[in-house]
Amino acid sequence: MNHDVLFLSPITGGILLTILSLIWISLGIYWGRKNKHFEQHALAGRNVGLALASATAVATWITSNTTMLAPQFALQMGVWGMLAYSTAAFGLFLFAPMAKRIRTLMPHGYTSGDFMRLRYGKTTWCIFLFFTLFYSLTWLVSMAMAGGILLNALSGIPYIYGMSVLLLVCIAYTMRGGLHAVIGTDFIQSLIILLGIVAVGFAVLNHVSIETIHANLAAYKPALLNVMFPAAIMVVFNNLLFGLGEVFHNNVWWSRAFAFRDGIGQKAFVIAGLIWLPIPVAAGFIALASGALDIAVPSADMAGPLVTANVLGTTGAVAIFIVVFCSLASSIDSLLAATADLITEDIYRKTCRPAASTEQLKKAAQIITLLIGLGTWLICLPRIGTLATVLFFAGPVAGSMIWPVITGLYWERATSMGAISGMLLGSALGLIAYFQIGWYVASLVGATVSMLCVLYFAYCHPGQYDWKRLQENQP
Repeated sequence: MNHDVLFLSPITGGILLTILSLIWISLGIYWGRKNKHFEQHALAGRNVGLALASATAVATWITSNTTMLAPQFALQMGVWGMLAYSTAAFGLFLFAPMAKRIRTLMPHGYTSGDFMRLRYGKTTWCIFLFFTLFYSLTWLVSMAMAGGILLNALSGIPYIYGMSVLLLVCIAYTMRGGLHAVIGTDFIQSLIILLGIVAVGFAVLNHVSIETIHANLAAYKPALLNVMFPAAIMVVFNNLLFGLGEVFHNNVWWSRAFAFRDGIGQKAFVIAGLIWLPIPVAAGFIALASGALDIAVPSADMAGPLVTANVLGTTGAVAIFIVVFCSLASSIDSLLAATADLITEDIYRKTCRPAASTEQLKKAAQIITLLIGLGTWLICLPRIGTLATVLFFAGPVAGSMIWPVITGLYWERATSMGAISGMLLGSALGLIAYFQIGWYVASLVGATVSMLCVLYFAYCHPGQYDWKRLQENQP
């Protein structure tokens, strides 16, 4: 089939985009009425219940990278690639007990930066802020790119227009509603995403059997079925560590640990991980069916939308449009809010305006949200690489922060020198591996080097940390 065929007209795509945009902006305005000061804007009053907590974790983790990058993994790395992406669920599973400990140690904390500053000191804190902000921007860029790719693939709306509208909508309702709006829309979006992916999976099975898909792969792409495919095996471990690093350090997840009602965090993250686990497998299966369905896929990260639209026609195009729009919005809004709160709390409040009122902090967070969105838009204007190459460029950075965070939470012996050397050397050597070997080993190298640095200083030059210091500067 000619991949230049459009499954939605630009007019239909524009109407769908307008309707969805108006819905989310309206909800953001509605939920934004609850925000009177910074803590309500940033942490939803620290009183989020189990249902909303689980839904927001699921929706945030079902990013464009799940619905579009998981199929890309399957097409490039085969069955191992499809399963590799699902290992990111372990990030949520392992963060569950961490969320409980974070809330216990820092009941009045705001950000992951608060922890790094109080646990390791200002030098480590500055390096951490640079790294986590770099990663967050990369994540935002990959998702905004996905929005432009989706609209262009399905309806011919120019990449720049689709990407710009998506960012504008998320910026608008996140600025107005804060975490209240983010969590509320996440609950709705998670239901839409789950129902959509299940429906599409059954539709594909009705058009082609698993036996036919296997026969097609064996005949034309046997390497994708090879359980000893070296690159694919590396992807499993690389993506597992990437997922751990992505969750452990990022303020998206720390803000939720602080926002969830006391005693809720651990349960919510376990439930979210269980719900999320099969989704990349379903998305990857859809991509593997492309050969048996005789669908030409010009770019691996467009496999999901193209297969769905071919199988279900206009209905499928509309369905995948809505599902991916929701997955994009549910992650972009979370990342905008969490990153803006991190900059507001750790840079604006701690460095520039320590005496700022809660109303001033809320206003600053809104302005910073707008500036982050503008910066993301400028970087996204030239479409660079595929989603995998863009996202995993930050893999070494994410991997290098696993051990400083987890040992800092549980181990008194962990030191600032171990954290600093782990982050710097892990990121540097991981980036070298990214360029010299490939994106599929970068996180693995970064995490391994960081682990060795952290363990060396913990055993050879151990510290003796007093956990009560994490209560400093807390109201």
